[in-house]
Order: sequence, then structure tokens, then C-alpha cells
Amino acid sequence: MNATRWPAPAKVNLFLHVVGRRSDGYHLLQTHFQFLDYCDHLDFRITDDNKVTRANDLVGIPAEQDLVVRAARLLKPYAKEHAGVSITVDKLLPAGGGLGGGSSDAATTLVALNELWQTGRTQAELASIGLQLGADVPVFVHGHAAWAEGVGEHLIPLDAPEGPVLVVYADALVSTAEVFSHSELTRDTPAIKIHDLASAKLTNDCEGVTRRLHPDVGRVLDWLGQHADARMSGTGACVFAAFDSISQAHSVVERMPERWTWFVAERRNTSPLIDKLRKIKKRA
Repeated sequence: MNATRWPAPAKVNLFLHVVGRRSDGYHLLQTHFQFLDYCDHLDFRITDDNKVTRANDLVGIPAEQDLVVRAARLLKPYAKEHAGVSITVDKLLPAGGGLGGGSSDAATTLVALNELWQTGRTQAELASIGLQLGADVPVFVHGHAAWAEGVGEHLIPLDAPEGPVLVVYADALVSTAEVFSHSELTRDTPAIKIHDLASAKLTNDCEGVTRRLHPDVGRVLDWLGQHADARMSGTGACVFAAFDSISQAHSVVERMPERWTWFVAERRNTSPLIDKLRKIKKRA
């Protein structure tokens, strides 16, 4: 096992309700996260030069603004003197896709360097550090499918059916900030309880605004919706649908009318990141 190469998995929002807005402008949400076994991968080369650097270029993401670099620097005060790292990011998850790629990369950085730097932080402490970088980071740190409330930081582990899923990317860079600041965003969906899930009408409140701003996303939703229960993840450009088998998902791909980017993955209640961490600890 390569102890320096770590997965940063995608997530999907099984639903996303905006139930209010705080006085500081942050939106109050209810959502249900689940992971996919489709991942970015991060390689960590530990150094003793006291530096945190990114070894490769990423289009549109300057190193100093990268959540990976920022996460490492937030954890660095807990590391030994002169500890450093050079990080290589192998990106598969599309930017602006609603799959949580940046947040997942940040969480993987915290979890991996906590082991590699031997900083001794608890999972709760890592989640608290990650919250400084984004509301989605804690769910990736904890690594279990979860019901989330507040701005996304209040998490309750909650399983959902696992199995194959087809994800289609509409080739649009969706800005989360733009969607959440839009005047037409619904912000008053009635809050529900976990025990209401089976009977509640679950939607993605961001879909209408995203359709307006990015018609390509609407086209993917409409097309995939002809074959299965198509949903948009987060605010982003990725649309997904669950299927009974991988072959069934691929049969739908064969009827795809445009050359959209797509992949087939498995929905997981336990993150591949946590699977990796458990294997590392078992071998230690």
C-alpha cells in the first residue's frame, strides 16, 4: 500500500433544501450526503524544509488559493518543527460540478497529513479546522454518509441505499456563490425531520436558479430524467441517477445525445478516504 497516495472522493447531495438565511448571510440548509468511489488522488511527499507547496499546476487554481495548500498550512502549527510537504493533486472531479472536489481535497489533506506528520489531532479537531475552509469539509473528514443541517456543519450519520450511479457533467462552471446570492433562490423551504424522509417531497432548491444561469445543466437533467430519477448535486453542473446495475447505467450512456462528460461509480456510505485510513492504521 502506498501510504503517501490518498483518495479524495466525490459526494452527491441526495436532496438539498434551503430553509433560511442567517443575519451574516450564510444560508441554512438541510441535505443528505453520500460518497462515490470516484476520486481525485493526492500524493504527499514529506520534507523537512518547513514549506508547504503544490508540486503541479492546476488550470484556474493558483497554488496560494488552493484549499489543499490552505488546509496543510492550517494543520502545520501542530506538526513537528521544520515539517514540510510537497503535494501533487491528480484531479478527476470537475470544478464547479457540485461533487465537492475542492472540499474533499482539503479534507484528504487534513486526514493524510495528520497521519504523515503525526500531529495527533482527533477527527473532531480536523473537522473543526476544515470548517474554516468550507461547510462541506467536515463531512469528508468524518467520511460517513450523513444528514447535514445548519450551514452544513451539523452532521448525523445516516445511511442510504448503495449501488451504481451514472454521473453526467454538463460542461458548465457553476459558481456556488452566484447561485446562493441569486434573488430567485428559494430560501424558505419548510424544515423536515429525519423521520420524515420517507414521506417528504425531496428536491434540490438550487436547481431552478442553476437551470436559469446554465441551460446546459437543464438539458442534462431533462435527458437523464427520461431514463431514471435524475438529480443535481449541490449547486453544480453534475447530474446523477441511480441504477440497479452497472450494465444498466452503461446502456443509458449508449443513448446519450451529446458528447457530455460522464462516469459510472458506486454510491458508498463509507468514504474511500476512511477505508484508506483504516487500512493504514491496521498495518501500523
